[in-house]
Parts: sequence; C-alpha cells; structure tokens
Amino acid sequence: MTAAGPEPATTLLVIAKQPVPGRVKTRLVPPCTYEQAAALAEAALADTLATVLMTPAARRVLVLDGEPGPWLPAGFDVVPQSGGPLDERLAAAFAGARGPTLLIGMDTPQVTPGLLAVNWGAADAVFGPAADGGFWAIGLRSPDPALLRGVPMSTSTTGAVQRARLLSAGLRVTELPQLRDVDTAADALAAAREAPWSRFAAQARELSGVLSAAVTAARPAVIGEAT
Repeated sequence: MTAAGPEPATTLLVIAKQPVPGRVKTRLVPPCTYEQAAALAEAALADTLATVLMTPAARRVLVLDGEPGPWLPAGFDVVPQSGGPLDERLAAAFAGARGPTLLIGMDTPQVTPGLLAVNWGAADAVFGPAADGGFWAIGLRSPDPALLRGVPMSTSTTGAVQRARLLSAGLRVTELPQLRDVDTAADALAAAREAPWSRFAAQARELSGVLSAAVTAARPAVIGEAT
C-alpha cells in the first residue's frame, strides 16, 4: 500500500491597492474623509499581509496597484496588477501562478491563518463567499485564468456566478466560511468586533464616533423601506 503524498504547498496571492487617499475605500466617504478611509484601508492591508505571513506557503505574492509602502513586511514578492476590469486583473494574477494557489483581497482584516491554510484533499478549487454576494477568496489547484474572465464583478450575484463557473468546469469545490468585506461603516464596525486585536480595529476605534453615527443615521431609511 502506497502512502499518500504530502499536502501540496500553496502560493498565497493578495490583490490590493496602495492605500492612497481618494483611491481606496471611497464608499466610506462620507462619513469618513478620504484620509480616514485610506487609514482604514492601510490598516486592513497591514493586517491581511501579517496574516498571510503567518500562514505556511510555497510563496507569498502581493499583486499591487501602486507602490509598496512601510506597511509591506519582508517576505513578499511584489508584482504589478494588470490593467482592465477586476475580472481581468484577477485572471492575470492567476496567470503567473504555478501549482495550488489561493487569492484574497485586502478587504477582510478579520481573516486568520487557519482560514488560509488550505487543506486541498480532493478539492480542485477553494471558494470563500462574502456576505455582500461576492467572494473574499478563490483558490485553484491548477490555476486557469479563464475560470475568472467574464465573471461580472461588484454585483450581488458575483459569488454565485463565480462558484457556478467553477462547478460547470467540473471542479470539486471546497467552500470556506463566509466573511464580510469592509465597504461600509457598518462593515467596518463589524470587522473590528470580529478582530479586536487587529490594527484595523484600533483604527476603527479612533473613528468609532464617525462610523457609529453613520450607521445610526442609516437605520430609519432601512426601517422605512421594510414597512
């Protein structure tokens, strides 16, 4: 009887934007200023990179739109993002990968090494759904950029379409827990509660008055729509 081989080492990709005011987390403006939104983005990115650094990996790659800054720790290869819409940029990130590869964004500072330590087993793909209908992680045992091209991004059905694409290709998909991307004030407060030890939580606490006021102000409109 032949013993099973070792679990294949995974390449971890982080796709991100340089946290420059006016270019990141603009959906947080208002209630935040562009500078405050960029500070939250930088904290989320720093937390994400720290988590990736703590996760066993064959290689760690930052696929970056912009220039590296002091938030980037040692241990990462940095490659520029391609141009075009998000589906093309995700596909291009996988085009340069070899072997099992997991890609995440910079929008889930609550992510942990346990979530990123993929046990491929019999899986051909790994999929992490996001609460807004998108996805926060996608992994492919054999990277194929065509599996991402043409998927409509930033919609409430993005995750469903992407997952269906994987299944229709005959891939065995392992699903990761659902996480919440940070796009709104409510998202920021929720992520901070889930990871109170994080840089992101510390930054959100500094802005708690602004963020909480925005969430409170939005509640009457939500209640009115439901009645």
